[in-house]
Amino acid sequence: MVNDMAQEEIVTVIGSSGQKYEFAVFRWGQAFNPVGGVYLVLRKRIGIISTHDILYIGQTGDLSERFDDHHKQGCFDRNARTHIGVRVENLEAARLAIERDRLGNYKTACNF
Repeated sequence: MVNDMAQEEIVTVIGSSGQKYEFAVFRWGQAFNPVGGVYLVLRKRIGIISTHDILYIGQTGDLSERFDDHHKQGCFDRNARTHIGVRVENLEAARLAIERDRLGNYKTACNF
């Protein structure tokens, strides 16, 4: 899935259905192989407990190209994105269902 860099951690998000989804978290700028997936643009907050704010929820058929010139890049920059969470899913119908389920449970800074 990824080239040259290791994931930092796993985050779990819950969809509006109650389904839990796990995402591998990488620093922003990570290179990915050309596979389909659902993703979270994240801002990591460091404190007593480290946590992530979800800035954007999306899906793509090719993780290797999706972030080169993203239409929401300005919003990502304004909101100090630091990481990306990725879940590989090659089937478009499954990606769209997961994206929809998560969007039903989160109000993000950059989706709306």
